[in-house]
Amino acid sequence: MKNKLLTSPFGPLMAVVINLFIAYAVYFVARVAYLLENYSVFMQGLDSHDLIAVFKGGFMFDSSAIMYSLVLYIVMMLLPLHYKENRTWQLVCKWIFVVINTIALAMNLMDAVYFQYTSRRTTSTVFSEFSHEGNLAGIFGTEIVSHWYFVILAAVIVWAMWKLYVMPRLEARNCRSWRYYAAMTVSLVAMVPAIIGGMRGGLAHAVRPITVSNANQYVDRPTDAALVLNTPFSILRTLGKNVYSDPHYFNDPARLDAVYTPVHQPDSTARFNAKNVVVIIIESFGKEYIGAFNRNLDGGKYKGYTPFTDSLVTKSMTFEYSYANGRKSIDAMPSVLSGIPMMIEPFFLTPASMNDLSGLARQLDSKGYTTAFFHGAQNGSMGFEAFARATGYSHYLGRTEYDADPNFDGDDDFDGTWAIWDDPFLQFMLSKINGYRQPFMTTVFTASSHHPFKVPDDLEDQYPEEGTQPIHKCIRYTDAALRHFFDEASRQPWFNNTLFVIVADHTNQTTHPVYKTDLGLYSIPIIFFTPDGSLEPARRTDVVMQQASIMPTIMGVLGYDKPYLAFGCDVMNTNPADTWAFNYNNGIYQFIKGDLMMQHDGSAVKAMYRFKTDPMLLHNLKDKLPEQPAMEQQLKAIIQQYINRMNSNSLTVK
Repeated sequence: MKNKLLTSPFGPLMAVVINLFIAYAVYFVARVAYLLENYSVFMQGLDSHDLIAVFKGGFMFDSSAIMYSLVLYIVMMLLPLHYKENRTWQLVCKWIFVVINTIALAMNLMDAVYFQYTSRRTTSTVFSEFSHEGNLAGIFGTEIVSHWYFVILAAVIVWAMWKLYVMPRLEARNCRSWRYYAAMTVSLVAMVPAIIGGMRGGLAHAVRPITVSNANQYVDRPTDAALVLNTPFSILRTLGKNVYSDPHYFNDPARLDAVYTPVHQPDSTARFNAKNVVVIIIESFGKEYIGAFNRNLDGGKYKGYTPFTDSLVTKSMTFEYSYANGRKSIDAMPSVLSGIPMMIEPFFLTPASMNDLSGLARQLDSKGYTTAFFHGAQNGSMGFEAFARATGYSHYLGRTEYDADPNFDGDDDFDGTWAIWDDPFLQFMLSKINGYRQPFMTTVFTASSHHPFKVPDDLEDQYPEEGTQPIHKCIRYTDAALRHFFDEASRQPWFNNTLFVIVADHTNQTTHPVYKTDLGLYSIPIIFFTPDGSLEPARRTDVVMQQASIMPTIMGVLGYDKPYLAFGCDVMNTNPADTWAFNYNNGIYQFIKGDLMMQHDGSAVKAMYRFKTDPMLLHNLKDKLPEQPAMEQQLKAIIQQYINRMNSNSLTVK
């Protein structure tokens, strides 16, 4: 029967249908691999019933990706031209089919590995994110070795695609008959609605082309939306898109400002206190790794991997509920230094990054501060240098400056992948600070607690593999580097007149379930330390802290007396009940205020949780809480202020 169909005038159509089934099978296997590679995260909130919904939704997104990527193949197979019925044409079609699906498979499998660092599907901004990195070949090589099973799986699937691929077998004498042309025309016309419906996610008049955010309709947790999606779709649907579209929640600007404004006005009694400011942004320094924040984990036996940070916490102002605004390093820098949280896509990678910008450096430069940014990677890496310059830093010191310093050995101190090891680079930073006049504001972005999770060769015995994750030994190494930095800094004349802020850029590998929830994935330490004791050491449990609130809080500590813009609040001078945090998780806005977390898809509330008493986010209280309407109004105002200001270049106070 199969041979008869394949040799009939409808043979090409039957071949296309069979081969499309093969493409769907490839995407299905890739999704299973994605699930298994990140099993501990996804199985936090998925049962067998949920998995059925995931794969049902996945079929729709796979259909879109398949139809977008294989439309050329389908048209080439069904063109009503008898000239194409030869082995060469069919072999070209076969190569197109196999190569395109091999690329899609590779994208999905690579993203299965990358998910542990982002908790989302990769979008088209990945091309900009890594455009200035010269170490990608080495990173890919390391990943291929450590994930050898994906290489074998890919090889088997590609071999199977080639062997199972079906070609029509039309007889030359039948290819010029009217039946052939009629059959080809009917076949092509019949495939048109299938192609359009697949691309759009349906054919109904009310159906709009599906986007990344549509994946949330199949899951309860935004994190799980990544499993519904596939990487080719996520990249294709975000290419060239306008990131910021005005939601039109508020038509009256005065009403919008009344609900929320990011413009901070100084207190009439403000008196500026010119303390030095040192901001230390630590790569992947999730709260889970710090024993002082997790005294109740493992039945009270948990020690963590940061003995120095544990001791510093006892002398500092810290926060029980403190969160990152994003899941990538490039999300952290605008959040921490300019009060601009990640919304929809990383700020660095959007056209709005060309706007006029402000931030700690520019505001404090107006007060006579010396400002410098330190990052031990190749100059230009991750766009950090460009952002530092745009926000007013007078000096940028990267690997180029480190290598040029005769007191340090750049070749020996380079980690071989990303940057200078943390310990020598922090000492390099200290040597430069000692030459600055006071007051100064400096920032360092560390790098060693990062994939591929190595420590210096001569310290491997001192920092062996420990705990449950490869990153744990790196965290201990970076903690020791911090100890060395503070030991040396404490001997300097400027030390007691300095405000130190320590914050993670994002979380990373997790073990405990509470850190794998939609909120736990953003849980980081934020530490304010003043050696002179001007900030009373305390664990603030009454406020909600976020990266975007660091700049306003520093301004409050300094008594800054000019207006400025930042999305966030000065938690020292704001009613604790009014402090809040924000993250954007796979198309869902997460808004944390008081003891509540709201999840909102931009149109409607999806969930409400009392996260302080329900840390695993098990009880959705949507439409059951009196606080919900006011929270939703404030969230909408934050979103609209953000988008309007991005689109109108209004990120500074004129």
